Amino acid sequence: QVQLVESGGGLVQAGESLRLSCAASGRTFSGYAWFRQAPGKERQFVARITWSGGRTTYADSVKDRFTISRDNAKNTVYLQMNSLKPEDTAVYSCAATSSPSGFGNYPYWGQGTQVTVSS
Repeated sequence: QVQLVESGGGLVQAGESLRLSCAASGRTFSGYAWFRQAPGKERQFVARITWSGGRTTYADSVKDRFTISRDNAKNTVYLQMNSLKPEDTAVYSCAATSSPSGFGNYPYWGQGTQVTVSS
């Protein structure tokens, strides 16, 4: 049974920080990613990481502010978000893939957690 559960969202002021978590159960995946979607807008890629090597990629809009990491023992992926801006307000979802490369399509998704940043 495959399941991804996000947590850690909330309401913060601009400049503050949040850490999101994504707990995976059912299996170990080769790669994980974070996406976000604001109301009325298209889904946007945020960050990704491979499980074995920990190779990371970030969207330009969050680079130097966000950090993706993983805990192999806990099968959990984190997204540390610093210096948050109102433009970061969105529902954040984690996704997983079994692709050999650890990147590409993500067929498994969590339900998402709301992040709201006030100005």
